Amino acid sequence: MTWDQMWELMWPATQETFQMVGVSALVTVLLGLPLGVLLVLTDKGGLLANRAVNKAIGFVVNIARSVPFIILMIALISFTRWLVGTSIGWQAATVPLTIGAIPFFARLVETSVREVDRGLVEAVQSMGGSTWTIVRKTLLPEALPGIVASVTTTVITLVSYSAMAGTVGGGGLGTLAVNYGYQRFETAFMWVIVAELVIIVTAVQLIGDFAVRRLSHRGRTGGRTRLLGRTPAAPDKDLAAS
Repeated sequence: MTWDQMWELMWPATQETFQMVGVSALVTVLLGLPLGVLLVLTDKGGLLANRAVNKAIGFVVNIARSVPFIILMIALISFTRWLVGTSIGWQAATVPLTIGAIPFFARLVETSVREVDRGLVEAVQSMGGSTWTIVRKTLLPEALPGIVASVTTTVITLVSYSAMAGTVGGGGLGTLAVNYGYQRFETAFMWVIVAELVIIVTAVQLIGDFAVRRLSHRGRTGGRTRLLGRTPAAPDKDLAAS
């Protein structure tokens, strides 16, 4: 196979990989972030402590995380076909990718939020801050570097999962690797695909690390000062309203 033939196949497959990872990552963050925060809030000593709710959410998350992705894809074929109208292609692959990534990301968010200094939470509580205010003004801003690192890890995991989805016709670079690298014994083509995946993962990691460093530096140079450095003459409007 020539380089021109490889490129004609790889460009559409690369677009499909970006599409399935992008859509899955977006939905995962939108659903996994509040789920992770809720795990912290409902835990013992949390702002919304509720043992039953916490155990129920934790049980569902643990069950979802324990199912191997390849089995999850097969188990969700009927649901995927009902939801998007097909069980093959990158659109179909986004369904198991998202369902598999949400509990994974939620646990990472939970870990990041738990690392927030309890003293900051108590300080905002003492100023009359509501639960929503504490989440918005303290927990999420202080945990933001960790959350961004969690997003980076999740996106990289989704890239690897998207390649695995190729074994059941999920589209993207994974399907290309299976159809040509494995079934047609195009070994050179297989290694080109592997190299591209390595480049994608490396780029995502570098971008994520850069964002985490910037956010961590900004937090050290003023985040907590803005939160706690108030005078009685200038109270926080958000806290006063809550």
